[in-house]
Amino acid sequence: MALLLDTVALIRGFAEPERLPIALVAQLREAGARSDVFVSVASLWEVAMKSALGKITAPADLPHRVAQHPDFTLLPITPDHAWRVRTLPLFADHKDPFNRLIAAQALAENLTLVSPEPHFARYGVPVVW
Repeated sequence: MALLLDTVALIRGFAEPERLPIALVAQLREAGARSDVFVSVASLWEVAMKSALGKITAPADLPHRVAQHPDFTLLPITPDHAWRVRTLPLFADHKDPFNRLIAAQALAENLTLVSPEPHFARYGVPVVW
């Protein structure tokens, strides 16, 4: 199974790996050995925006660390990903554009999303945590 880390999983993986479920860590290692763990450029964009707003603290070299990580493959944002967002349902209680784009990427690329956030399943995205 190919996995796509959402932004929360990415941040916890780097900053607080002890907060990841043990079974998930094993699954990530197995998928990483097959080069089946993806990190969306949208997550880096989201971290940059939230960091600039002072909402989170992120290492300045995060993009480099992700790009150089042996188990991660960067997933660019393609026109298909951006356009696929229009097909996702709109929820009054969840309008995060980054999450919508990441959900669209997971659907377009047939990836299982790694996330503790329950709203992704409402988009029809397979989710593990």
